[in-house]
Amino acid sequence: MKVKEIRNILVEAAPESYALDWDNSGLILGREEKEVQKVLITVDVDDAAVETALEIKADMILSHHPLLFRAVKRITDEAFIGRRILKLIQADVAYYAMHTNYDICRMGMLAAEKIGLEETGPLEETGEWLGVPCGIGVTGTLKEPESLLEFAARIRTRFGLEELRCFGADRPVKTVAVCPGSGESVVQEALLKGADVFLSGDIGHHTGIDADAQGMAVLDAGHYGLEYLFMEDMKQYLEDKTEGRIEVITMPKHLPYSVIL
Repeated sequence: MKVKEIRNILVEAAPESYALDWDNSGLILGREEKEVQKVLITVDVDDAAVETALEIKADMILSHHPLLFRAVKRITDEAFIGRRILKLIQADVAYYAMHTNYDICRMGMLAAEKIGLEETGPLEETGEWLGVPCGIGVTGTLKEPESLLEFAARIRTRFGLEELRCFGADRPVKTVAVCPGSGESVVQEALLKGADVFLSGDIGHHTGIDADAQGMAVLDAGHYGLEYLFMEDMKQYLEDKTEGRIEVITMPKHLPYSVIL
């Protein structure tokens, strides 16, 4: 298959036009006519992902977070980003990113389904996808109320989390807001939607305290803690859509930091 054919398949899952204005989703490196036999999927294009792509002779990398967010003036081996880009170009590895367009079209609902939420809707609505409202994050309800600590324990197990920060004392929870990745910017939306608990990542100290003071508990799973779902989902999606014509490999699930207990 060619890069352009895989790109068309990816656009069916999350159109590039759905990405937020500041984002850089889509084909970032590579030739559309390049033949692809092997794709590596990762959350981040870090040094480990680049080296893995070279070792396994991947023809294409698919990531969630873009390697390039803003315009760069120089691409040299003096900077770590430049070294990564040069290695990929020299090895003729194409690179495609699905970031906020994926968040809007798939990520939130994936997390909601894994939690078991019902009566779901977008947390911060941005438009429509497949005839229903879509946006950043999802709100929904649990089938039965749970205590905050029971819910947190279930989340930690369900997502395989090494740690889960909790703002707020134990209380019953029924309405849940979830935003994989960084949720700092949509905390107020979660409060306005009447969430009993907000599950996300990258929540600041004062933001968590203030949310709790307004009656909403906050569970911080870290930025990576929920977003690794991207790899599992897109591996299955590509395998189904390409019917075995390409090999799809995912990076191992791993936190970008260590937890010292």
